[in-house]
Amino acid sequence: MYYYKINEKFCFSIETLDYNEISKEVFEKTEDKIFFLKRMPLGSTKNSLLIQDVKELSIGKETIGKISLKNIEKSIEVNDFIEKKITEGKVVLINLSYGLNFNDENPRKKTVTILGLGDVGGTLLLGLRLLGKDIIEEIRLFDLNEDKIKRYILEMNQIVFPNDSNLPKVVSTSMEDLFNTDVFIFTASKFVPKVGNEKKDVRMVQYEANREIIKIYAKKARKNNFKGIFAVVSDPVDLLCNVVFYESNKNKKETLDFKGLLPNQVRGFGLGVMNGRANYYSEIRGLNYKNEGRVFGPHGKGLIVADSLENYSQKDSIALTNDVITANLKVREAGFKPYIAPALSSGALSILETLRGNYNYSTVFIDGIYWGIRNRLINGSVGIERNDLNEELMKRIKTSYDELRHQYEKN
Repeated sequence: MYYYKINEKFCFSIETLDYNEISKEVFEKTEDKIFFLKRMPLGSTKNSLLIQDVKELSIGKETIGKISLKNIEKSIEVNDFIEKKITEGKVVLINLSYGLNFNDENPRKKTVTILGLGDVGGTLLLGLRLLGKDIIEEIRLFDLNEDKIKRYILEMNQIVFPNDSNLPKVVSTSMEDLFNTDVFIFTASKFVPKVGNEKKDVRMVQYEANREIIKIYAKKARKNNFKGIFAVVSDPVDLLCNVVFYESNKNKKETLDFKGLLPNQVRGFGLGVMNGRANYYSEIRGLNYKNEGRVFGPHGKGLIVADSLENYSQKDSIALTNDVITANLKVREAGFKPYIAPALSSGALSILETLRGNYNYSTVFIDGIYWGIRNRLINGSVGIERNDLNEELMKRIKTSYDELRHQYEKN
């Protein structure tokens, strides 16, 4: 093992790097976070990873199978000091292929920009305003309909608790200043089927139209050298995240140069409501999903619900998955658009937990595409929840992942 001190940060690596080495004794005196420097494939791996298990140091190429700890072979031995740091959550793997970026900012309240004030955008805004005062300083709004902006500024700023008016201020922003923010939330949508006009899951129908819109903003993010979070809430979030990442990393010749957004900057928020629906329907079925279950994968077709990680039942999990996937259609059958739960569970609540560094359901970059899983984001580094997953469950996940990749590649 080699030890370094770079820009006042203590680093270690299994390879010799072009930095001045320090002794093991000096390295082990630090009480700060430490960084594991490693070169991993560009364009198919994260730029940084919060290490939560020593096995994660051995990951060379990220694959979907490695979301299960028993599929990662431990090949790097570390001493007790590094083991202790991992237990404390103070080890970050930096992928040198994206450059040496420690991204270790001081905690502060964030500015958030919402693009699109339709049903989802307006409801998400309400959630952020009411629940985000601990982490959000200001919420900025942009919509092509200026009257919508005026309406929401007036109404939102008039919402106060009886004994507390210190909620995030809601203001407008301009097209030029969209990426002068910490978090950019894309909720715009060109096409949403009218109630009664749908016969199946409508998310894929939206992809072609929304893809062309989001490309514009992905390129704007690159042009503005955006360093914050690009949050995708519009459907289908998983596929649109792929569009954002790859389009932002293309130069004027439309060639990938990976000089745009980093993998961890792009996050899709669609899985939170699937977790909420799994909670709801599992209670009806008498299952213990709330305490033991998980959801994985895309928001919509391809979703994987596990009734329990401890006592996995293939039969119960598949039945619960079907309940969750068709839940939105049941709201439509009642004559309404199903946007309230998605805007709050997937949108506002999950975004707030992301900003707080807490576990939430959202997408992360795995082997070149974005995949929904329980994870957290701390100072730009992603920490994935990894468990020893049941083989039948892992087979379902692999099949869904391969289909999601195929959907993106064919379009």
